[in-house]
Parts: sequence; structure tokens; C-alpha cells
Amino acid sequence: MKNNKKLTVKDLVTIGIFTVVYFVVMFGVGMIGMVPILFLIYPTILGVVTGTIIMLFMAKVQKPWAIFILGMISPLLMFSMGHTYILPVHSIIVMTIAELLRKAGEYKSFKYNMFSFAVFNTWICGSIMQMLLVKDRYLEMTVSTMGEEFAGSMEKIVTFPNMALVYLGAILGGIVGAYIGKVFLKKHFEKAGIV
Repeated sequence: MKNNKKLTVKDLVTIGIFTVVYFVVMFGVGMIGMVPILFLIYPTILGVVTGTIIMLFMAKVQKPWAIFILGMISPLLMFSMGHTYILPVHSIIVMTIAELLRKAGEYKSFKYNMFSFAVFNTWICGSIMQMLLVKDRYLEMTVSTMGEEFAGSMEKIVTFPNMALVYLGAILGGIVGAYIGKVFLKKHFEKAGIV
């Protein structure tokens, strides 16, 4: 199978199925964010938990733009539910880098797929970055959904230095999640030729 082929209908269906599974797991893991301080480790935990899902997806669909499309659906859904433009813009940048990393490894390199997923996993940091980049709008949205006390707590803990740690945690969580995926999916990786 050549990796430069265009995505087929079957690939798009696979993207859809994996997106639904990813979104459901993301939502479940996101429940830890009900406690503001835990919201900052959410990207790390998300990477650890979803690494197996995304690494399996990468083994199944080894074609250009697959990870970009899968990665853009969740932020676009969140944008349609009231998040600001920061989230999809941030995600376009992140998913482009993730896609380029996969391409550099010709879609079959575990190392490049792992780094691609580590970068992919930082898209959720854009959700938190809204607090710093469009603070008033984010606070308004947070107060209406989570209450004033939660919004006030988030305002105190979301700082640029803390966000550097959140991004680092997201990348490390992605690397750990990719290795967990490698252990659980050894047969799939061998079948797909991912080394």
C-alpha cells in the first residue's frame, strides 16, 4: 500500500469512528476538570489514556491528512458549542505539525508517530489558553457553565508559567500514551509495518 494515496470513503468512515471513540473518552477524562487544579493535568492524563486509541488509528490509516482531519473534529465541535476561535486556530497549527511529523516518518515510523501524537495531544491546551488570550469571553463562558467560584479558581491558576507546564505535561502524556499503545497494539503495529 502506498502512503501517498488519497483518503478513501473507508478511511473517512474509520476517521469518524475513531473520532467518536476519542471524543467520548476525552469527555470522560475531562470530568476530572470539575476540580480546577486538576484541569491543569487534564492534557497529561488525556494523552496517557487516549494514546492507544490514536496509535491504533495511525496503524490503520497510514495516509496523508488522516490525523489532521481526526484532530480537527473535536476542536470544531467544541467551537460550535461555544468555545472561542482560539481553540480551532490553535488546533490547526498543532495538527499541521502533527501531520508533518507523521509524513517525515512516512506514516510507518513508531518514533515519528509517537512524536506526532505527543504534538497532537497539545490541541486540548488551546482550551485552557483561552483564559489567557480571550480572558473576558472565556470567563463569561465558564461562569455560565461551571459557576463563578470555578471561574475564579481558573483565573487564579491559569498563568503563562503554568501553561508551559501544561504543554510539557501534554507532550509527556502523549509519549507515555504512545508507548502504552505500542505495548497493547504490538500485533497491529507489526501487521501495519510500524517499527
